[in-house]
Amino acid sequence: MLDKLSNEQRLLLASGLAFLFFLVYYSIYEPPRPPEAVQNSVQKQSPQQAVNSDITMNNTADNVAEFKPVPKSTSALPQNQNQLSTNKNIISTVKLRDKTYSIDHLGRIAQVTLSALKFNTEGHSLELFSEGKARPLELRFSDSKLNSLAFDTDKYPFVASQDFVEVQGQSTLTLAQTLPDLTITKIMTFYDNERIDVQIKLNRAANYYVSTGFRPSVIVDMLTVHGALMVKSNQTIEIVEDGDLNSQMSFNNIKILSVFDRYYATVFFKQDLQESNNLPNSQNFSVALLATGDNNPLAFVQGSEDFSFSAYVGPKEVKTLESIEPSLIDVVEYGIFTFLAAPMFQVLNYFHNMTNNWGWAIILLTIVIRLILFPLSAKGMIAMQKLKVVAPKLKEIQQKYKGDMQKIQAKTMELYRKEKANPLGGCLPFLLQIPIFFAIYRVLLNAIELKGSSWFYLEDLSLKDPYYIMPILMGLTMFIQQKITPSNFQDPLQEKIFKFFPLVFTIFFITFPGGLVLYWVVNNILSIIQQYIINKVLENKAKQENQKKE
Repeated sequence: MLDKLSNEQRLLLASGLAFLFFLVYYSIYEPPRPPEAVQNSVQKQSPQQAVNSDITMNNTADNVAEFKPVPKSTSALPQNQNQLSTNKNIISTVKLRDKTYSIDHLGRIAQVTLSALKFNTEGHSLELFSEGKARPLELRFSDSKLNSLAFDTDKYPFVASQDFVEVQGQSTLTLAQTLPDLTITKIMTFYDNERIDVQIKLNRAANYYVSTGFRPSVIVDMLTVHGALMVKSNQTIEIVEDGDLNSQMSFNNIKILSVFDRYYATVFFKQDLQESNNLPNSQNFSVALLATGDNNPLAFVQGSEDFSFSAYVGPKEVKTLESIEPSLIDVVEYGIFTFLAAPMFQVLNYFHNMTNNWGWAIILLTIVIRLILFPLSAKGMIAMQKLKVVAPKLKEIQQKYKGDMQKIQAKTMELYRKEKANPLGGCLPFLLQIPIFFAIYRVLLNAIELKGSSWFYLEDLSLKDPYYIMPILMGLTMFIQQKITPSNFQDPLQEKIFKFFPLVFTIFFITFPGGLVLYWVVNNILSIIQQYIINKVLENKAKQENQKKE
């Protein structure tokens, strides 16, 4: 059927389907839910699944660890979901300025609560973890009997050296669990900059793994990446996204391990990353990723009798991560254009420090990007103007030699050479700009720094415009830009379809963060100004040439 349609009919069908997709998508798309909705939602992974995936490691010839499940134990499982996080199971609370860690009877960070106003968008403090999921610093043993004993908190709970710790400079909390033939000690040192140093000691050898727990479950959407990220000793980055883990995976010589959602992460890293570049594989992390019921990665690090590492749990704020360890900024990942996006964020941050407002910083960054790209974009605009001049002559050729494609192509190329017009001249400059536009898109979409920051009527640049003013302005500026931009459409139907794009993009951007839409509005306005100036320059030049001819 499709092969019987003309090119114009196919284009119309494709545009219609695209438009329909946007309408359906935004009618069913569920925006990020407030924390209480996340906490109360039904989890696909049961409490049993959250604690009974025991693993063992065997080194293979290619120095890649192979992980195999051992028989699962159910006797060690909590009796009900609430046992994982009820207050009676919290054995210690660690308080920083705007952050609270709750330590439970399994020796884990059961909850991290952020009380800063910027995270308090729903009228209450923000909790990072959902019920029924594995939590950071959870230990699992390869020996199923030992694992059962370790999870039998009725008989063998962890005990804490203090039930409340207020961190001032640095503070240490010691946790201990005494099993029939094994004593586990966790020494946790908390710092003002939110770094946590962890030392795990066993009184005898036992094969075990420390989990990062399931990633924070606060902001999970279809627009951003969430899952597990690993930075190897050679600085390469491996990412396993949620839903993509079909089987167990293993990695050696890992310096940084992070499980993350859009804005928040749990991070394990070596205590001296600079020195770890020269350490043998065995002194970096050996990491196992196990698939949960919905193919999301659950990460583990192999431990030892005396095992030390550092951790961070919280927002992926570049300033905070840099203060802990400069290499940790690698966990703020912007996709394939990270090499462009990371420097862009630094420039954005510089403008923020200068203006003390992220909205103005976005506007200044947009202006700088437009100035850098001015020669390239101007070249494309001039090329489009030449194609507009050539268009009527091209239409005459098509009508004159109708039915003779070979003649049409020959005469068309001759016309392009005569008028010094390049049919790709208007496209290539814009295609070369795509990586830059995509990089800034990822920066503004992933920057938690925008959370809670305001600009004029926008109270939070990380959230959608509640009044839809910015998306509408974006659509209007896009429409104006279309009107003044030269085009060489040969078919009226194609031109009509093209005019629908501002409407489509307006709908598409309705739920995007206000800061991102602000960038596109400013970018469109600058493009309109640039196109207007170029149009005037070319018109004046054409008038002067006509006067000379007369």
